[in-house]
Amino acid sequence: MKLCRWLLVGLVALGANGCAGYKLGPLNGAVAGAKAVEINPFTNTTLEPRLGDEVTAQLRRQLQRDGTFKLASHDDGDIVVSGSVNRYVRQEISLSPSDTLTVRDYRLELRAQVTARERGTGKVILSQPVTGYTLIRVTTDLTSTERQALPLLAADFAKNVTALLAEGSW
Repeated sequence: MKLCRWLLVGLVALGANGCAGYKLGPLNGAVAGAKAVEINPFTNTTLEPRLGDEVTAQLRRQLQRDGTFKLASHDDGDIVVSGSVNRYVRQEISLSPSDTLTVRDYRLELRAQVTARERGTGKVILSQPVTGYTLIRVTTDLTSTERQALPLLAADFAKNVTALLAEGSW
């Protein structure tokens, strides 16, 4: 009985020690919600319609979900994020086993140049291309399948942008 008690105490101590490196909140030392981010609508230079609108909407949702920043509107943000979607690619991933010319899965890639500036100083905080990916299974209507996958593609892109903003060292 004593051995079981010591074993249980040891397991609890070991489990509690595993959480010692976890840090709650932003990783860059900032206070969560201390800064507000304004998202300007992204421009779309690709041939895929409504891509800029979907990217903008998903980035706003992801910033709210993350909680590191407050979402601002109407020129009251500390940081202004803007961007231009400049690449949309559909790449074959797998082929049909019965017909090697028929594509079964595609990988969709979105790339945009993202710029974040401090409103007060105009200092560029972030200026780099960011990508997002998703996979789709081809159905009888590829256009509808791609249209349904756009929110997933934009959400992956938004997660990557939010991580760059939240983990930045400014």
